[in-house]
Amino acid sequence: MLLQRADGGTGVVFALAGEVRREMLVVAGLSLRNLHPRVWDPDSPFYLPNLHAVMVSYADFHRMPGRRRAAMERGLRAYLGVPDHVKVYLDNGAFSFLHQDGHTSYQDYEEFVAQACPDWWPIPRDYIPLPSMPKARQLQCFERTMAVNRTYLHDGYVPIIHVGELLDDYIAALLADERLAAKPAIGLGGIVPNLLRKPKARPYREVLAGLFRTRRTFQKKQLHLFGVGGTATLHLAALLGFDSVDSSGWRNRAARGIVQLLGRGERMVANLGSWRGREPDPLEWELLAQCQCPACQRWGLEGLRAPGLQGFCHRATHNLWTVLEEAHLIETHLAAGRYMTWYTQHINNSVYRPLIDELVRLLGLHAESADR
Repeated sequence: MLLQRADGGTGVVFALAGEVRREMLVVAGLSLRNLHPRVWDPDSPFYLPNLHAVMVSYADFHRMPGRRRAAMERGLRAYLGVPDHVKVYLDNGAFSFLHQDGHTSYQDYEEFVAQACPDWWPIPRDYIPLPSMPKARQLQCFERTMAVNRTYLHDGYVPIIHVGELLDDYIAALLADERLAAKPAIGLGGIVPNLLRKPKARPYREVLAGLFRTRRTFQKKQLHLFGVGGTATLHLAALLGFDSVDSSGWRNRAARGIVQLLGRGERMVANLGSWRGREPDPLEWELLAQCQCPACQRWGLEGLRAPGLQGFCHRATHNLWTVLEEAHLIETHLAAGRYMTWYTQHINNSVYRPLIDELVRLLGLHAESADR
């Protein structure tokens, strides 16, 4: 055992179900409006061989009927041109519909799943309880989501629960239903508004404790965490033993002229429109100049600074490569028993470093002598 609890017990990062931990899967969120850069395509100059899963949102297909029909006729994998070794995840679009006031019928979603054949898909709709909602409305979201969970017990539909004030109620409701409790996978949503400190967001410590209780309760299930894809937040998911995470942040940041750096967070490298942010310091520019991602190796710093579609593709490829590399470094150091020493030197992020420290304390983890 390489990491241990301070009380002598084993840490969740290795001891879940008494099995050797599998490497956490990073799922790259795509957009149908612009499928570039084709990071999953071996024939693309932006190909990332360490990418093993992508996610598309049903909300995009709902708004583009022609593409919906094409994906159903050809199958989602063939439509996107995704090779066999890359899994295709489908998101139900609940977060998008929440913010753009839309909806789709359950039947339309069922038909799409049946004919487009994704590798992983959640229930047709979940109702996200924002922290700013009154308690009565959050309860309504809980009841409506659980009703859909109980309806879609068949096939591979993945039940969804939400991080927040009612997380323990979701956990209890899943355990109380034998059929739901037998499901092999669970998706956790609702973490993004809390991490982004939206109005009335739950305290960080409470969010982390809730995620820990969820992982501890469902030790043998595949747990997917929606909306986690930053170089620092990946540490939280990996330490808690989540099996997969997804995010479109690599694209969203690129569109704003932002790149991510290993262990350091995000920096503004291209001034696009009204977007502003922290620029790299001299050391960080040097780190970017030495980056090994395919975009930086071919086009260098000028590629990251470039405007238009090409600049976007360069920054997006760099960002996703950075996220995948960060996840690999985390898992490598966890497996080698050197994480506790490594992360204190590696993480230079004033926002999320305290959260990682807090989680380490919550888990009661310490390194074995000399990080052997």
